[in-house]
Amino acid sequence: MNNWPEGWSDDNRGSRYGRGSASAQPESARVMRQVRRGPAPSPGQGAYGGAAPYTGGVPQQPSYVNGGYAEPPGGYDSGYNTGQVYGSPGGRGPGGPGDDMYEPRPAPNWRRRIKVTAITVATVLVVTSVATYFWADSKLNRDVDLSKVIDRPEAGEGTNYLIVGSDSREGMSAEDKKRLRTGSAKGKRTDSMMILHVGDNGPTLISLPRDSNVTIPQFQGSESGKTRPAMGANKLNAAYSIDGPTLLVRTVEYNTGLHIDHYVEIGFGGFANIVDAVGGVEMDIPQDIKDTKSGADLKRGKQTLNGEQALAFVRTRYALAGSDLDRTKNQQKFLSALANQVATPSTILNPFKLYPTMGAGLDSLVVDKDMGLFDLASMFWAMKGVSGGEGKSMNMPIAGNSANGNLQWDNAKVKALVKQLKNDEPVTVSSG
Repeated sequence: MNNWPEGWSDDNRGSRYGRGSASAQPESARVMRQVRRGPAPSPGQGAYGGAAPYTGGVPQQPSYVNGGYAEPPGGYDSGYNTGQVYGSPGGRGPGGPGDDMYEPRPAPNWRRRIKVTAITVATVLVVTSVATYFWADSKLNRDVDLSKVIDRPEAGEGTNYLIVGSDSREGMSAEDKKRLRTGSAKGKRTDSMMILHVGDNGPTLISLPRDSNVTIPQFQGSESGKTRPAMGANKLNAAYSIDGPTLLVRTVEYNTGLHIDHYVEIGFGGFANIVDAVGGVEMDIPQDIKDTKSGADLKRGKQTLNGEQALAFVRTRYALAGSDLDRTKNQQKFLSALANQVATPSTILNPFKLYPTMGAGLDSLVVDKDMGLFDLASMFWAMKGVSGGEGKSMNMPIAGNSANGNLQWDNAKVKALVKQLKNDEPVTVSSG
């Protein structure tokens, strides 16, 4: 029994070359007959059923017929002897020699790219600026209506801001009050008052001591609308305690003759938050300060004050030789330094510092109804100018103490000072 397929035997293997063969010649290639699918070609057709010889496209291949090669009519041409690629005489691709399929890419138009980039950047900046403006404008607390102030003096040249620091604890937690040593007194009083004049001859910052002896004039109640009689020989900060910002503006205008254009107020908590948001303010402390009432414990020399330290610094008066007059000088120095810090490129160009600073400041400020962002920016820029030596800072001229112990203004100097401010002239009047 053998292992060959049925009908095969060792006898019909013939002479073989290779294993088990005694023949010296290799056997002919044993090729399976071609298996065709579909109907057989009619007589006269080529090996693949086509009558026409090869004229292009994929070269016609030989077929296997009866165990051997059947050449296509005209002989076999592979199409490679001239470098030809199928379907493209001359090997140049589908279009032949005239086809420019592999033409080099054109050089980039850098002028156009720069123009598009510039337009895109400008658009983003404009959109961001507009969005920031409306966001910031919406956060201003325009709660003071100066139209309720009666018998106002005529406006002069330049712009006058009344800047007020109040002892308001609004929005502060019990922990904040303890940390900042503000106490828990109800209501709010003025802790500092300043007039900032902005004009063509540089800004002038004038502190109004809260113990200044003034007349509180006849006024119209901001809530009741009723007319109240005048009250003489009072401290300036009493006006705020009696009827808030509008009476304070009325009292300042009555006693100075200077028209107040805008009102800006900030409380204890808001002040500390602004300082912390800007990353602290560098100050050169002229002397060691230790005050148990304000919580100040500062050493002489340059240092960066955080919000808690800054608030203690501007509130301190009992540890100072000049008491309230020295305190107003420290307040001027600090506010100018704060404005200078806010206006630096490291704050303005850093959104991670700018927006928290703006948010803390705008949430904390109380302004008049006509105050706009440009007015506020002008005020801060003027404060920066004062610290940079482009303006002047001073106290309201004081003549001494009045009979009731309050600070009495030097009326002659005050009159000369107000005249210079109203005419927007360089200020030559001194505090002493």
